[in-house]
Parts: sequence; structure tokens; C-alpha cells
Amino acid sequence: MKRTLKKIFSRFSLVALTIVLMFLAYVGVIVAGIYVIDRVVLAYYPDAEIYVRWGLTAAAYLAAVICVLHVANRDMVPETKIPWILAIVVFNFIGVMMYCTFSFVRPPKRQRKRYVSLYTQNAHLAAPSERMPQEGDPGQWRTTGEALRAADPSANLYTGTKTEYFPVGEEFAERLIADLNSAEKYIFLEYFIIGKGKLWSAILEVLTKKVGEGVEVRLVYDDIGSMGKVHFRYHKTLQKLGIKCVKFNPFVPVVTNIHNNRDHRKIAVIDGKVAYTGGLNLADEYVNIESPFGHWKDNAVRMEGEGVKSFIFMFLHLYNMQTRGSEDFSPYFPEEYEHFEGEGWIQPYGDGPAPLYGKHVGEDVYIDILAGARKYVWIMTPYLIIDYRMREALVLAAKRGVDVRIVTPHIPDKKIAFALTRSNYLALIRGGVKIYEYLPGFVHGKCFLADGETGVVGTINLDYRSLLYHYEDAVLLYGARALEGLKADMEGMFEASMKLTVEDAKKNVVWRWVCEIAKIFAPLF
Repeated sequence: MKRTLKKIFSRFSLVALTIVLMFLAYVGVIVAGIYVIDRVVLAYYPDAEIYVRWGLTAAAYLAAVICVLHVANRDMVPETKIPWILAIVVFNFIGVMMYCTFSFVRPPKRQRKRYVSLYTQNAHLAAPSERMPQEGDPGQWRTTGEALRAADPSANLYTGTKTEYFPVGEEFAERLIADLNSAEKYIFLEYFIIGKGKLWSAILEVLTKKVGEGVEVRLVYDDIGSMGKVHFRYHKTLQKLGIKCVKFNPFVPVVTNIHNNRDHRKIAVIDGKVAYTGGLNLADEYVNIESPFGHWKDNAVRMEGEGVKSFIFMFLHLYNMQTRGSEDFSPYFPEEYEHFEGEGWIQPYGDGPAPLYGKHVGEDVYIDILAGARKYVWIMTPYLIIDYRMREALVLAAKRGVDVRIVTPHIPDKKIAFALTRSNYLALIRGGVKIYEYLPGFVHGKCFLADGETGVVGTINLDYRSLLYHYEDAVLLYGARALEGLKADMEGMFEASMKLTVEDAKKNVVWRWVCEIAKIFAPLF
């Protein structure tokens, strides 16, 4: 029953339902228009029928031509242009209506105004750290850091922040619960998925206890992400327990593109001094209590020190956007932080839909790492549904002699996404990129590791939704101790994975061609 509900409320099912409703709505509008013309206009002017028919046909084709020209010249990801042009050509006026409704994925105007207002009000808290390194910084790091800060003003570079890497969800959950128990002032949690089960019950017990002790607890969870995991009024249940809980972007059965912008972040902040991020959500499969897809391979990073400030800012910014609040963030920023020696640098950053964030922030960081690597780049990702820019960056790095390796799942959680992932293998392997599939189960971690000294751990998948539509977060690490754990984890994953060959990627020719066709429409979903 639980698996059936998960399929019914999966992202793909909701997208498919929205498309069906959209298509039916547009057909209904056109049928209603034809009915009005036939029964009203032509009833009074029967001799004008041929002129009306030709006029409507000409108008439909003119609208299609104008729309195609707009797509061709629009500043958008090139891979998204082809499916929209096909939709317009095939469905004509319906395609035009689909394009006008769904191709513009910017957040609503009120959200954009709220974003600017909140940033302006709290801009002083996003000022660069006084400990910003000056001398001896690697040029690549400073360039990447400056670009990040231009895209996300809260993305500061910090030194002296303690980092710890968790290679599996079980270790993460144990440490997170211990930190939650030690909270004295506040707890902020922002997760794409929370799901009823043993893990969430243990966390909720701590949160309820802390509320009773006077600790402020806030929780943001994504409505569509948590569908099938908790009931639709679950946020009301948590509010009755004293938890300041909000659903992000609640789903409504209306044909609109607003549902594209999901909160895919995974952030925990305790007292402003400790923060977590990574791929792990708060549900049982993430800590292998349940195993629907074999062993669930995920990761997280714990940070303690001044670098937590960026996560405070990210959480409060999005929380207030959703609640339409305008609070002062400063009470949640500790006056002093412990400085940890020998910890390298970290730079937490957010990503999200333009124009709230710079275009392609997550993808640009990944490409910058590939461009600057000298020895190797090792990548862990659940999905490999990439555009031309990313594919070329991977291949160019491999052709430069960089050891580029990508680990993907062997047991998928979504068969269509898995098929699209595999459809990219052949071109990458031929370009010198090494592809591995993790045999024990499903890989959900999202990370890059370059030369053992630079890395990213966060929530940003190598797919169109993460790179274009979702609110995401990550932390860029340079010389941080967490990178030692990440490197050891990746080495262990290679041993547990199967390296694929060109022959492996060529298997099942018919299905591969089906995937090639489906890949044309992948950017829309």
C-alpha cells in the first residue's frame, strides 16, 4: 500500500496529471471558442463562415510562427528550446498556450519582491567574514568564491569552521539527534522530504521535548516532496505541538508552472553554531531502516563554527518568503564563534530559480571544478540527466588527462530517470569519462571531489530540475577535513561498483533509442 501511494504521489505522477489537466483545459477552451463562433457568430452571419475559418487558421499559424521565433531567440537553456518548438509545431495553438503557461518558470512577482525586501533588510548580516583569507589563496578558489558571492550574496568564504563527513545516513542521524538534544536556543530544519517512521518519530520526540524546554523550533518541508509520506494537513498537527511549521509551495490542483519551484534543500541549524547539509532527507529509507532500492548510499556534512552563518541566512530567507514575514534575522546570529585551526575553508551557498539567484549557479560551480582540476574529479550523483555544457565540461576534462569518474545507482528509485541517466553513458564513455554503477543499491549523494583538495557536498543533482528550477544548497570545501572522509568514501564506492564499457552502454538498442527520444523532452520535467 505504501509503495502504491508513493507511485501515485510521485513527482512523475503529479507532472503527468498536471499535463493531462493542462491539455484537457486547453482543449476545452478551444472547443468552447469554436462552439461560440459556430452557434453565435455564424448564426447571425452564415455567409462569413469561410472567412472566419480561414481567419482562425491564419491566426493560429501566425501565433505559432511568432512563438517559435520567440523560443529561438529567447535567453534560455538551449536544450529546452527543441521540445517547446516541437510542441508548438505539433499542437499548434494548444502548443502556443502550453508554452505561454509553462515555459516561464520564474517565481511569482510577490515572491521576487519579498526576496529583495528580505535581503535589503538583512544585508548587513551577509557581509564577508572578517577572517576572509587574503594571502596565499589559490587563484581558482578565489575566482570561484567571488563568482558564487555575486550569484548569492550570503555565500561567504569562511576559515576556521570545523567539518565532519558522514558516508551513510545512519551515522548522520545519530549525530543529528545528539545535536538536537543539546539545543538551547533554537532549531531550524528545512527538508524536501519528511516521512513518518522510526527516524522521524525519534526526531519529533526530541523536537517536542525541546519546545517544552522553551527552545524555538521551526520546520519547513516541501509539500510535493513529502506527499505520500505525511498527510496534507500534517503541518497543522506539528503547529499544535508548538513547532513553527510551514509547507513550502503547497500543491493546488491548478494548471500552473508554479509547482516547478520546489524546496529541495536539506538544512539543519542548531543554535546558529552547528549546521548540516547533504543528500539525506528525514525518512526511514535514507537511513536504511527500509530498503526499497537495496542499500541507500547517501552522505552529509556537519559544520561547526562561523560558516554556519550562511545556513542561518538561507533558512530564514526562505522561511520568511513562504510565511510572508519580514523579521530581523540578527537575533539568530551568535555574537562570537569558536575558531578551529587547521580546518581549511568552506563556502556554503544557495541556488534557486532566476532571477532570485544567478543563472546556473550549481552547474557553474561544477563546471568550474572540472575546468580547474589537475589530477582527478570524482562525482557521486543519483541522476545523470545533463545538458550540452555539462557533458562537454566532463569530456574536455577527461581529454585533458583528468581522471573523471561518475558513480550512479545500479538499482534505481525512478525507472524513467534511470533510463535517461543510462542514455548519457555512451557519449561520456567514448569521451573518456569513467562510469560506475553502485551494485549494492541506490546512490543519493550529490558531491564532487577534485584532486583531494576541493569538493562540493549538497543537494544539487545533475538533472534539469535541480540545476534550473529547485531551491538548492551546498557547501564548497577547500582543504577541509571533511574531504578526507569524502575521498575514502568514494574509494570504497569504486570497489563496490561495476565499471561500464562501451559495449555495456550499447546494450538494448531499441530501449536506448526510446530513451534518446525521451531525452528531448527531459528538460521540461
